Amino acid sequence: MLRPLMPLHLSPLAKAVALASAALCLSSAPAHAQSSVSLYGLIDMSAGQFQDAGTSKVKKVQSGNMATSYFGFGGKEQLSNTLKAKFAIEGFLLADTGNSGRFTGDAFWARAAWVGLEGDFGSTTLGRTTNQYFVSTLIFNAFGDSFGYSPSIRQVLIPKSQMLPFLGDTGWSNSLLYSSPSAGGFSFNLQGALGEGSTSAVGNSVGANVLYFGGPLSATVAYQRVKHGLSGFTPAIVSTGFKYQDAATVGVAYDAKVVKVFGQYALVKTEAATGTETNYFGLGASVPVGPGKVLAQYGQATAEFPTADVKNKTLTVGYDYWLSKNTDVYAVYMNDKLTGTNTGNTFALGLRVKF
Repeated sequence: MLRPLMPLHLSPLAKAVALASAALCLSSAPAHAQSSVSLYGLIDMSAGQFQDAGTSKVKKVQSGNMATSYFGFGGKEQLSNTLKAKFAIEGFLLADTGNSGRFTGDAFWARAAWVGLEGDFGSTTLGRTTNQYFVSTLIFNAFGDSFGYSPSIRQVLIPKSQMLPFLGDTGWSNSLLYSSPSAGGFSFNLQGALGEGSTSAVGNSVGANVLYFGGPLSATVAYQRVKHGLSGFTPAIVSTGFKYQDAATVGVAYDAKVVKVFGQYALVKTEAATGTETNYFGLGASVPVGPGKVLAQYGQATAEFPTADVKNKTLTVGYDYWLSKNTDVYAVYMNDKLTGTNTGNTFALGLRVKF
């Protein structure tokens, strides 16, 4: 995707974009510097019958269910034998309607907007960076970062309105991210976001994760304290007297070749006038079959309110068939249950193309 040691070769379209945006301007570079700029992205579309627990059945075509559709520009410049400068600006899109963002009102470059340095010391980036708690969640479940079908993502990152909210989003604005080099299979990330004092309820947020990849075994531990995640949609039980929200998760996976198994546990606690918490556990499997994989993931989240608990149980199974290294088709069934509501059943076919 990015080729930092290659001379700069841009298509006419990429040149026009580069000249139109100061963020992409590579003029005044030293004569010895080598640079690269890339245009990349992903478009994912599903069609079928969609039904979450407690809702009606809807037949539709929808963008970004297996992976959120996006496009981006990124680049690197070789400053010395051991140091590179880099940047990325990436925006989400709704391919079914042609609108930008993940939802109405989403920032245009909500996926990423940062500059950074990379070298033997690791990597530092400054701007809007990816939430590392989200990274630890998506790696250790069978459906990855699927906001439409992964029980882990749906129940932890975007819980139903009847559940307790998760604060902090998948990206942090006004943030600094440090990523360490890997040593013995271990690496870690440290992240902080400045609240910048826009309201009395907004403060600085911090997060970190540790990742391990060693042969067939992989694992993670992640933690974050969020003080900047409130919005006009935050329910009163969380926003009234809000101080902070703590979230912690552990994940593990083992690849036995004939099957890869996943396990996760997460705990989210909010300190406010009324203290609340949500706990989640998930189990999953990925089984190679032909040029694709059979995927299965179960998740259960329990939101503990002062008067009663609310449970969300979701099971998703599917088959993901790769036509090439960049294109796959998939079929998915999802069963979704929520305390006190009717069961939802989703059947969908999809196509995902990376570029």
